[in-house]
Amino acid sequence: MVDIFKMITKNLSLRISLIVVGGLALLTVTLVGMFHFAHHALKVEAMSNAQQTLDGTVQQIDNILLSVEQTSGNVYYDMMKHLNEPERMMTYSKQLVASNKYIVGCAIVFKPDYYPGHNLYMAYIHRKGHSVTTDETSVLVEQDTYTDKPYTEQRWYTEPMKSGRACWIDPLKNDEAEDEALITFCLPIYDRSREVVGVMAADVSIELLSEIILAVKPSPNGYATMLARNGSFMVHPDEDKLLRQTVFEQMHTGADPSVLEAAEAMVSGQTGQKPFTLDGKQWRVFYKPFKRTEVPGRTNEQLEWSVGVIYPVDDIYGDYNRLFKYLLIAAIIAVLILFVACWMVVKQQLKPLEMLTQTAQRIADGNYDEPLPATKREDEIGQLQESFRKVLRSLKIFVRRQNTLNNTLKERGEVLADAYSNVQKSNRIKAAFLHYMTNQMVEPAEKLDKNVTTLCNDYRSMTLDEANNAVEEIGRQSNAIVELTDQMLQTAQNEDGKGGEG
Repeated sequence: MVDIFKMITKNLSLRISLIVVGGLALLTVTLVGMFHFAHHALKVEAMSNAQQTLDGTVQQIDNILLSVEQTSGNVYYDMMKHLNEPERMMTYSKQLVASNKYIVGCAIVFKPDYYPGHNLYMAYIHRKGHSVTTDETSVLVEQDTYTDKPYTEQRWYTEPMKSGRACWIDPLKNDEAEDEALITFCLPIYDRSREVVGVMAADVSIELLSEIILAVKPSPNGYATMLARNGSFMVHPDEDKLLRQTVFEQMHTGADPSVLEAAEAMVSGQTGQKPFTLDGKQWRVFYKPFKRTEVPGRTNEQLEWSVGVIYPVDDIYGDYNRLFKYLLIAAIIAVLILFVACWMVVKQQLKPLEMLTQTAQRIADGNYDEPLPATKREDEIGQLQESFRKVLRSLKIFVRRQNTLNNTLKERGEVLADAYSNVQKSNRIKAAFLHYMTNQMVEPAEKLDKNVTTLCNDYRSMTLDEANNAVEEIGRQSNAIVELTDQMLQTAQNEDGKGGEG
């Protein structure tokens, strides 16, 4: 880490490239922030669209149910006028099925022994074949039974007989139905004493209902669904689920726990949205309770059904996620390309500076003759290089002058050193000579001093001969001293003559 920091500190082109890339990175972060807020806005918009789709789905289902209810009511009120004519019940059943494309079957039944000679009376008409293909030309089939159980034991009969109110029966599937799953609108039949004596039941095919609702897709891969209070599917693209399964049965097949959480939220009548995982794919369901529109004369019974709109997460955020990934990859590639390009361009542009740095280093090492080429650039770097060339030329001239002066001083110093050495030698010789001459004068001077002292102190007691001998000795010693002095003076004069000639 320290080496990288030092490299960045010492490399100007790398620093400039990093500054440019840093600016681009800041721009990228800004774009990422914008995409984050866009993601939030997209989520809000998805929820708004899902809510609109949900409301539209509820309204579409309710329109179908209302159509069945109104058609059944019209036939019901006409039938009530002829309640004592059992032979006409089959006609009313046929009329109801024929008059509404959503109704695939109709059963008019009465309590046991209501009609004399009929323990159980049932006028049942249903469309032949697959209900999804129903149209005006559908063949209607008459039956006097439905499934293997007596109708008096079936929910579509027992519930309205017990409550005495018009109601929708949760899906009839498996052994409660014959060829297909159904939801049934039931109207209790009252006699003139206001006693419930029978039931008119209009059947709506769940598969037909599901196909109508699923024809309008909320997204390319999304779909609507509707659950009964027991979790039974009423709208779903999977026909097998419509015929047999409830949403809770999926848990036995290893479904993700998130499916159960979403299902429980729906059947409990909640409004909201939940994510879940199914078959390894991420989904999100938006749900709300199914509520029927209030219409005069319509029962206000709440069916406790729940409608949901299911989207793959990829349908909601797929384009955004792909765009974000592409943008992120493009940004990373762009940053790398820009970094390399900036580094190469800046390095190329800063080559003169690198050359100046190397030249300055060599000059600092003492290589003052380092050549520096001229440049044709007129920018700041070119001006710096040209100024550096001028400084280098001036420095070369200064160094040459300094070298010349140093050589001159060196030569003169050598001459002075030689002269000083000769002077020192001469002084040593003079000192030695003077010392020698002085030593030569010691003996005569001592004798002279002795004789003079003797003569001065003992001249009264001395004879004339002794005095003359002393005077002669004094003269000889004085002459010896004078001769030595003359030699010294002569030598000094000779040295002065040589010094003058030099």
